[in-house]
Amino acid sequence: MADLNIQGLHKYYGENHVVKGIDLEIPEGEFIVLVGQSGCGKSTLLRTIAGLEHVDQGTIEIAGQVVNDMAPKDRDIAMVFQNYALYPYMTVYDNIAFGLRVRKFPEAEIRQKVQRAAEMLAIDHLLNRYPRQMSGGQLQRVAIGRAVVRNARLYLFDEPLSNLDAQLRDEMRGEIKRLHQELGKTIIYVTHDQIEAMTLADRIVLMRGGRIEQQGAPLALFEHPATRYVAGFLGSPTMNFIPAQLDRQGDTMSLALQGGVTLPLPIDHAGALTGWVGRSVLLGLRPEHMQRPGSAGAVTLSAQVELVQPTGSRTYIEFLLGGVPAVAEVGAHDVHRAGERISLALDMQRAIIVDPETEHVLSSGAK
Repeated sequence: MADLNIQGLHKYYGENHVVKGIDLEIPEGEFIVLVGQSGCGKSTLLRTIAGLEHVDQGTIEIAGQVVNDMAPKDRDIAMVFQNYALYPYMTVYDNIAFGLRVRKFPEAEIRQKVQRAAEMLAIDHLLNRYPRQMSGGQLQRVAIGRAVVRNARLYLFDEPLSNLDAQLRDEMRGEIKRLHQELGKTIIYVTHDQIEAMTLADRIVLMRGGRIEQQGAPLALFEHPATRYVAGFLGSPTMNFIPAQLDRQGDTMSLALQGGVTLPLPIDHAGALTGWVGRSVLLGLRPEHMQRPGSAGAVTLSAQVELVQPTGSRTYIEFLLGGVPAVAEVGAHDVHRAGERISLALDMQRAIIVDPETEHVLSSGAK
């Protein structure tokens, strides 16, 4: 039985149809990340699960029980909010203990649970401080501790790291993933950050316009996206999309790009593209799949560098491919300045081919 089962869920705000027929099953212990651009409905979906928003159509079941009309406090859910939602006049200890005291737990048991949660989150030395005396990362740990101490059935995280700087976000992602491994509980996590989604999730649910665009394991979505939107959303820098025409000479298929560039396609693409010979398509290639020559089976071309963006460990370069700007990822010292002409190896085995009208992926070569 699914720990959480959502069927035909719709949510309206007046004339605005925010969630449009969501079906989602989440087994016990899974870490699910709801991800998508602002306004896609991910936070609204999370709030309906929590009971903070009513359901207009459809059902939400937790452990086999329909909870549509159940109050939030009765759903056995713990939630971590974006703004921490701590009581400023309470110490860390009292903030974490608050929910247990409301539920009339014995004080000795509360003390044990708070201490355990604080140790898990490395804030046991902060129990006597007040929120105003702590950093953003420490405040977020307290908010998570208040949820963890509940031993709830479901844990809901609503963009908990968006207020933190980059280094703290990296640290907290590790803490949250480790916490899930220790607790073994079901976690539903909302974010607009695809890096958080990729690093945290057992399964990503990518939303668009109130619907689920695609769901699956992080690498499955990354390597085998169903649509151009999924391919472009996951990955940083984003995937390059280049207009092309599909040609065939004998048994070999190739892509003809503007400017006279021809890129042969691996045999893995042939079966899915048989009916597309002579038609326009989009070639999708990620920056990391366009590097300096050296990969066996890659297609090599010459490119003039127009922009150089060093990051330390790698360098991103911009150049024109098929008449449109494209980004490639090369070694830190491979390119020094704009204007250089270099050779690039394109790993066509990792390319995807997209229907430019429907934006559905026709073929993805990665195994």
